[in-house]
Amino acid sequence: MSTEIKAFSATGNQMVAEAMRQAEPDVMAAYPITPQTTIVESFAKFVADGRVHTEYVTVESEHSALSACVGASAAGARVATATASQGLALMWEELHITAGMRLPIVMANANRALAAPINIHCDHSDIMGARDTGWIIMFAETAQEAYDNTVVSFKVAEDARVQLPVLTTLDGFTTSHAMERCEMEDDDTVRAFVGDYVAAHPLLDTDNPVGCGSYALGDCYMKTHLACRRANTGALSVIEEYGKAWEAICGRPFNVVDTWGTEDADYVVVVLGSAAGNARHIARELCAQGRRVGVVRPKVFRPFPAAAVAAACKTAKAVAVMDRSDSIGAAHGPLGAEVISALHEAGLTMPVKNYIFGLGGQDLTNELMTSIFDTLEDVAAGTASPALSYLGFEE
Repeated sequence: MSTEIKAFSATGNQMVAEAMRQAEPDVMAAYPITPQTTIVESFAKFVADGRVHTEYVTVESEHSALSACVGASAAGARVATATASQGLALMWEELHITAGMRLPIVMANANRALAAPINIHCDHSDIMGARDTGWIIMFAETAQEAYDNTVVSFKVAEDARVQLPVLTTLDGFTTSHAMERCEMEDDDTVRAFVGDYVAAHPLLDTDNPVGCGSYALGDCYMKTHLACRRANTGALSVIEEYGKAWEAICGRPFNVVDTWGTEDADYVVVVLGSAAGNARHIARELCAQGRRVGVVRPKVFRPFPAAAVAAACKTAKAVAVMDRSDSIGAAHGPLGAEVISALHEAGLTMPVKNYIFGLGGQDLTNELMTSIFDTLEDVAAGTASPALSYLGFEE
């Protein structure tokens, strides 16, 4: 346990900014966008006040922000940035380049809806657009977890076994702007944990010249993507390793999949991010009534912890998956497809009901949450339809 833990009230954005300050990146290039703005505003103030010696680069767009970060990281710098929504979408080209070049950039995303229509509130449409780009993706439920995830992200990204960028995400406004009681380790503790960054193949090492972003035909292109897939998949054990090491320092649990009440649950809900609190609140009430229900919350989405999710659902008669984004034209939402695949691979055949909920900040009321658990009884009996529904809306 750290001997100097600072406890105070803070927002998720404040906690992410503090974690980035303590990691001491060499470069941050950023562009403000709601609801991420206060992350980079806070960090810019840290730079101005001399609390961190980072080269802070103001740019004209989010595409330029990540482009500058790519250049700095390729040169050999530790790099961090932040974005949200349309900003993340504008970076789409650079997301693939960052992962393909194996650049360990840490980027926070305050999860927010994408236009049209224009909406500044929380859902996961933006971050799910990045799910196949090669980045590691972590979801925080609370401001405290946003801090812990961000600290761990630097260790994971820069590990020689990984060397991939990490998206450390938190739900817009719900987590990014809400005040919570948080704990922060002292600067020396975090800096000792994160350590100094030594780039694997920096472009500025003229004694050992390398090429980056070269043109490649099919054979080499395929090998590059295979290497990226292997590194991303293998990162799960690295995340667990550093998560447990951080847990030993701070005393806060760090699991790639968080579970509640799943040991003997008949009905299980799987959900990402801040809505897990709603699900657990109702699950506790139902358990007090004698019903056996549980909640599964993956903290890591890429690489997807399929075996752990399936193990947490193994006793269930039926499973509900809550997606805060839609994959329009597909049979299921992004999380729904992952969970169904995980259950199938584990040989589990219980029925699964997929819900799209909370788009654009649509309220997740206690009544709606209760209806999900109620419907699972019908799902188990084979009488509920269809397999995917927009929660709270007529079919």
